[in-house]
Amino acid sequence: MSDTNNKIWSLSFKFIVTSNGLLFMIFEMLLPTLPLFITAMGGGASQVGIVTGIFMLSAILTRPFAGILASKIDKKYLLILGILINALATGAYYLSNDITTLLIIRLFHGAGFGLATTYFATLAAEIIPAHRRGEGIGYFGLGETIAISVGPMIGILTLELYDFQRLFLGGLSVLFLALIMAVFVKRAPDGRELDRRENVKTKILEKKVLFPAFLILLVGIAAGGIMSFFSLYALEKEFSHVGLFFFLIAAASFLVRLVSGRLFDLYGPSVILIPGALSSVIGLGLLYFADSTGMFFTAAVFYGFGFGALLPAIQTWCMNLVEQNEHEDAMASFFNFFDIGIGGGSLILGIIADALSYQAIYLVATVIYIIFLIIYLIHVVLNRRPNVNVR
Repeated sequence: MSDTNNKIWSLSFKFIVTSNGLLFMIFEMLLPTLPLFITAMGGGASQVGIVTGIFMLSAILTRPFAGILASKIDKKYLLILGILINALATGAYYLSNDITTLLIIRLFHGAGFGLATTYFATLAAEIIPAHRRGEGIGYFGLGETIAISVGPMIGILTLELYDFQRLFLGGLSVLFLALIMAVFVKRAPDGRELDRRENVKTKILEKKVLFPAFLILLVGIAAGGIMSFFSLYALEKEFSHVGLFFFLIAAASFLVRLVSGRLFDLYGPSVILIPGALSSVIGLGLLYFADSTGMFFTAAVFYGFGFGALLPAIQTWCMNLVEQNEHEDAMASFFNFFDIGIGGGSLILGIIADALSYQAIYLVATVIYIIFLIIYLIHVVLNRRPNVNVR
């Protein structure tokens, strides 16, 4: 299902890529700043953990309802609702004067984030020509990649120059811009017809995507080690260029997405997943042994290439394994497994860091990617048919 002119970069696709990027930019902007807000209210480390965890839990519990909601309500309107909830919750943070109120807002925010991320991905897949889906999903994630690199920096800079009020109200304004863009997105002509399904059930897990969802779980566990603990590892190693390290990851991810999607469409998952996993193994292995600035930067580039290739490839693979009207269920499973991987991985790797060291985290993360590679190669051997998982 796509435009007859076979183009990816339609106006609607540009709006979706930009709007999704803005959503993730504000999400990333809050990651380093919301803990500071909690501390300013008198909260401690445990409150920070609860506020972070309840957001993820709310998003995970909301996504299984995405399919049944889309069968009742136009998914474009559901996307707009999700963005609106994100916008209002971001602005409402400043109104909270205690942890309890903040937790209630986080519950709503997480639900809105769960809805928005699911419908952004499914609407993008609907607009992209089916035979170029891998390429299109790779481009779709470019906004997220840029947001990951600039969001935290914008958040910290806003606090340095202004205050929490400007931070939250600025985030609200940006999300309203994202909402306006979503309003002007035009769905594919037969999209609404496919949404009208009978006897749709709530799915906690779409079984058809169980294997790639498990792979993205492993990717999430390793990513949790980078997101949650690298700054502390850098202090341990006396590495001072943390911002540039994350920028190199984002830049490498950006560059690889320009070509990886097209290769996926031509040759299937293996041409992306095997090199992507190997690149991640090299990057995390270098990070474990890093003792110079050059090694840290080289590790960032290899890891960025691997992560940037794997994420959209597995996302596209999940979509290709289901029918068009099951994309919401597939994306709900994809995002939930990834979020569980990040959250659970951060918890497990934190315990490992306490018991051993921050350096040990990256040895474990390297082993996880080796397991990823072994499991996938076994899967390929057991399913020896060309492009068996690509429709």
